[in-house]
Amino acid sequence: MSMAANLAITVVALLHLYFLALEMFLWDKPLGMKTFRLTPERARDTKILAANQGLYNGFLAAGLLWGLWLGPAGFQIKLFFLGCVLVAGLFGAATVNRRILFVQGLPAALGIALLWLA
Repeated sequence: MSMAANLAITVVALLHLYFLALEMFLWDKPLGMKTFRLTPERARDTKILAANQGLYNGFLAAGLLWGLWLGPAGFQIKLFFLGCVLVAGLFGAATVNRRILFVQGLPAALGIALLWLA
């Protein structure tokens, strides 16, 4: 079960590195605009805000990777950062788009469940 938990946490971390790239570097590029359904004008006007958001996603990924690097001693760190991701997913689903619950919240919840079962 520990391997399944670590795999789920790795997936969540990789997702957040992808979000970092989308929000910091691709926001006003075709992939970013398509992903977030942005017009070129809206992308230009919100680029700095998106970069800030991407940076926070990078911090979440770094925390999860740190917990993985620590192995069993990283249990609390993994749990903390997965909890942060879950809260962010719930908040995003409530305030922005319900899809965020499935893309961000559900993987984090699965990681938390597997971590506790491990």
